[in-house]
Amino acid sequence: MRKYHISLLISLFLLALIKPEAWAKSACNEPVPEIFKRISPSVVFISAISFDPFKAKDRLSTSVGSGFIISKEGLILTNSHLVFGHQTIDVILDSGLSTRAELVGVDPFLDLAVLRISVPGKNLPVAILGDSNAVQTGEDVLAIGNPFGLEQTLTKGIISGINRTLSASPMSPELPLIQTDAAVNPGNSGGPLVNDCGEVIGINTAMLGQGENINFAVPINMAKRVLPQLIAKGRVIRPWLGVGGKFIQKELGQIINLPLVDGFMVETVEPESPAEQAGLNEGDLPVTLAGTEYLFGGDIIVAINGHAFTDRDELAKFVDSLRVGDKVRLTLYYGGETREVEMQLTERPLLLGDF
Repeated sequence: MRKYHISLLISLFLLALIKPEAWAKSACNEPVPEIFKRISPSVVFISAISFDPFKAKDRLSTSVGSGFIISKEGLILTNSHLVFGHQTIDVILDSGLSTRAELVGVDPFLDLAVLRISVPGKNLPVAILGDSNAVQTGEDVLAIGNPFGLEQTLTKGIISGINRTLSASPMSPELPLIQTDAAVNPGNSGGPLVNDCGEVIGINTAMLGQGENINFAVPINMAKRVLPQLIAKGRVIRPWLGVGGKFIQKELGQIINLPLVDGFMVETVEPESPAEQAGLNEGDLPVTLAGTEYLFGGDIIVAINGHAFTDRDELAKFVDSLRVGDKVRLTLYYGGETREVEMQLTERPLLLGDF
């Protein structure tokens, strides 16, 4: 009996050491209706109008979607494709109040935008931002938004996968996304993907048109990482080489009878980019192999600053570690010969992907 009491006391002592946050995280069993009541007031309806003066008719177009309030000062997080390039942006709050919004910052690369509304005397409801790095496949999630203009719609599903990449996306084709089967439709874009603790873990952004209930969200940690720049500078400042392409292996050369090496094959060179100024060659020979399209004939980047890269992720991380103004040395393979060029990185334009 004495041993039992000692064990009980030790257990109670250890439980007392557990932080309250850990208790809250392990006890996220709040009923879905309660989560919806708590989160939905922070979700807004967004309508943006663009005007094309060069069209003879149908010069006005409207984009509708969702967003959610992230600060008492009226900051709203949403998708850039809903609001970027539009002349007017209007927001309707859960209360029914309609107000004009200001575009604070935009990042088409991550498909993120920050808006600001001014509602004097209003105590704005704010969404709680969670940790997308902690999500696991199989977890329950909720999507809240305004599909087809239907206000405050809730759908439920699970995390179907993490670190998904889309080959055909208006954003970076290598952006790791959260995949969910929670029903997402036009109008849900920009709305929150919420975990069973009522925390936002993603921003709904894309649907796979050929599939059923295959939808994607930008991880909230990506948004949290760039929010300070979006708010302070209106954009995310990134270095830019000005090339697009894909990694290849020299074995491909045996199939198409071309001299190739392992490396990043340059398929396109952006006008006025550091790569163009350094004289890089882009591809001019389209070839499709096993369903994959290639544009051969350009330079192959073998190494940068003497370091060879084995995949696109490694190259992307390296480029992300660079800063605007840095000088880099490229080792290039072209037509059976190797050469080196040096370039100074400029800031990446808003609308361009790749490197």
